[in-house]
Amino acid sequence: MDTKAVRSFVLAAERGQLQQAADELGITQQAVSKRIAALERELGVRLFARTARGVEPTLDGQAFLAHARGIVTAVERAGSAIRPESRAPRIDVLGYRLGQAVVLHEYWGAHPGTELDVVVLKVDDPQQAVAAVRAGEVDASFRTVTDLQTLPAEVRMLHLLDFPMELLVGPKHPLFPVRTLTPEQLRGHRIWVPGIAPRSEWGEFYAELARDLELRIDGTGPNFGVEPLLDTLADSAEVATLTGARDRLIWPANHGLRRIPVTNPTIAYPVSIIFREPDPHPGIRPVIDHFRSLATLSGDIWRPSWARASSGS
Repeated sequence: MDTKAVRSFVLAAERGQLQQAADELGITQQAVSKRIAALERELGVRLFARTARGVEPTLDGQAFLAHARGIVTAVERAGSAIRPESRAPRIDVLGYRLGQAVVLHEYWGAHPGTELDVVVLKVDDPQQAVAAVRAGEVDASFRTVTDLQTLPAEVRMLHLLDFPMELLVGPKHPLFPVRTLTPEQLRGHRIWVPGIAPRSEWGEFYAELARDLELRIDGTGPNFGVEPLLDTLADSAEVATLTGARDRLIWPANHGLRRIPVTNPTIAYPVSIIFREPDPHPGIRPVIDHFRSLATLSGDIWRPSWARASSGS
């Protein structure tokens, strides 16, 4: 069924005149007449009777009108669900527990009435996230492309802020009693980050971290999720891991895990956002402003090379 014809029928029925329906649709009266005639042929009934003042629905037209209004409303809602200017901004985060999602949730809570569509693209390569942004599948993505030269001309990446990393250990670990740590104190300890994916931004982050600060980053083994990792830390005297200071991690009280800040230098994980330009979704700029309003790190800081190069963009 031609939804344009259905919309023409609804407007004509509500206005009582084909010309008024045509004016609202921005077409000619003849075009409205043709649409309605085609709809009548499809349905096998007359929908309108001519009157001195215009048209009015027949009994069949009256019966069809309520359903036709529902069709028009459904089509409008379907269009709104995918039209950027009329739907909530669709934003990709690396994971719902990570700091970027936590800050995004804080932004939403601080702005009542703001609509967000938060998703997690099941991709490790940030270039796949760039492709999703470019194609309009998402409006923005909290991912980092480490080589800015590979970004398409219509896609922009902004460095927003840095999240300090902390060591997460269980009560049996020798570093458990320490209040703060330096990277030098971490040397020789096994920092387990299972499931580091090739070509991922976090894979490059940990590779540079291990090389620059001479840390033992162990990416072996499959990633079974957060809970098995926390279970391992609780029982291990050898294994520790790094986590973002804003990451939302919850573990059973009997695990007894501790977060230990790392300083001198602070290990900073850079957070960037990728979006289309020059026509970003109008809901993206307030999110950018919120992230950039947060306190920045100061003092002695280690950042990966790409963050040092793009921190002023």
